[in-house]
Amino acid sequence: MRGIWTTEHVREAEGRLLAVTPEGALMRRAAFGVAVRAAELLAEHAGGISGRRVTLLVGAGNNGGDALWAGTFLRRRGAGVSAVLLKPEKAHPQGLAAFRRAGGRVLSAAESPQWIGRADVVIDGIVGISAKGPLRPDAAALLEHVSAPVLAVDLPSGVEPDTGAVDGPAVRAACTVTFGALKPVHVLNPDRCGDVALVDIGVAGELGEPDLVQLDAADVAAAWPIPGPADNKYTQGVTGVAAGSATYPGAAVLATAAAVRSTSGMVRYAGPAADVVRSHWPEVVATGSIFDAGRVQSWVVGPGIGTGRDGRDVLAHALGQGVPVCADADAITIVARHPEVLDARDPDTPLVLTPHDGEFERLAGDRPGTDRVRSVLDAARRFDAVVLLKGHCTIVGHPDGRVLVNRARGSWLATAGSGDVLSGLVGALLASRLDPWLAAGVAADVHSRAGHLAANGVPVSASGVLEAVPDAVRQARTLAP
Repeated sequence: MRGIWTTEHVREAEGRLLAVTPEGALMRRAAFGVAVRAAELLAEHAGGISGRRVTLLVGAGNNGGDALWAGTFLRRRGAGVSAVLLKPEKAHPQGLAAFRRAGGRVLSAAESPQWIGRADVVIDGIVGISAKGPLRPDAAALLEHVSAPVLAVDLPSGVEPDTGAVDGPAVRAACTVTFGALKPVHVLNPDRCGDVALVDIGVAGELGEPDLVQLDAADVAAAWPIPGPADNKYTQGVTGVAAGSATYPGAAVLATAAAVRSTSGMVRYAGPAADVVRSHWPEVVATGSIFDAGRVQSWVVGPGIGTGRDGRDVLAHALGQGVPVCADADAITIVARHPEVLDARDPDTPLVLTPHDGEFERLAGDRPGTDRVRSVLDAARRFDAVVLLKGHCTIVGHPDGRVLVNRARGSWLATAGSGDVLSGLVGALLASRLDPWLAAGVAADVHSRAGHLAANGVPVSASGVLEAVPDAVRQARTLAP
């Protein structure tokens, strides 16, 4: 897992490291990493470094100092480097002196637009992780002249570092170079950050436990159940699916199919779409009612069941069986309107709720705020459940405070039925007895991978995502070291 730390924790860790490190050493180490990535950008977009033009947008303090030192290193390698000082009186003195000695050019206000417009790469050193809110008008005005790729120092200026929120003018970077640790902005708003490179400055030993985590291929491969010599259809987990209706059987087919295509040794479907499900997936044991379904190790309940009394009865029955439940779609609306349905649940029985923003609003009373992580954790504690908040960046929160953020791989999953596929994946992993928080996170990762593989650059349907699930698992296992 990749750890992610809030800016408060990063600043505390850096403070402890600075106390035992020669003055300026950490800044030069960080700036060298920025210069290396800038040189790579120049090679990619301009064919080389020597004679190419780099413009620095330099704010006050250490972030601006990082940019100035990076410009110094690039100047020594033959690039033409100019700097726009947004607050000349507060520019980092040592960085500015080194930049001038290396032959860097400090621009006047009148010169700035022309040099920014002609740059091959622009380095954003306007603000650092201590900043809050959008860019001020003078900095925002500079961005209007940028046409080259932007490399952000630590984070794109104007993007809130702990939530990824944008509330006004902000930088959109082609890539971001960050130091010591990933911060929430890097995973919560990847569109603004671009590719993120992490430079080791020696702070890892001071960080402590991460505030958020992100799965990598090795985590997914290790967690995904693979049958062994002693396994059979029962030991691999039996997933129950209560979804869909006779009129709208699509949700039933998609959720059941996702369980079939993922890990389950056996899948039971219970509901009015039994004949349709059976015609698509003959290996599924299908019955017309959850009340006469056989034993399962988990239930997926909700997609397409309706929100009336029948739906409530189905959800209450599933919650009362003493096995983990993934509640999605209509089941979430039922919980929001009739919270007493949760009385059927044994307090020790795992529950995973998988809302999108609108369903989350029904559950919590408000849409997720700009701090989506905090919103998810509050809901997880309120309902004593794992909450998977869908979105471009999926967030999985546990009542004990653990948070997992899923890597976004485009917006291909924004299609009807995609959520039904996800709920089937979650249910199958729950049946395999995986920790519910990890099961939700792994399912989200494979779902995202499947969407990316199925799309291959063009929009794809939920059925296409479903078909790509085995390939997504195979990809994770192949990429795992």
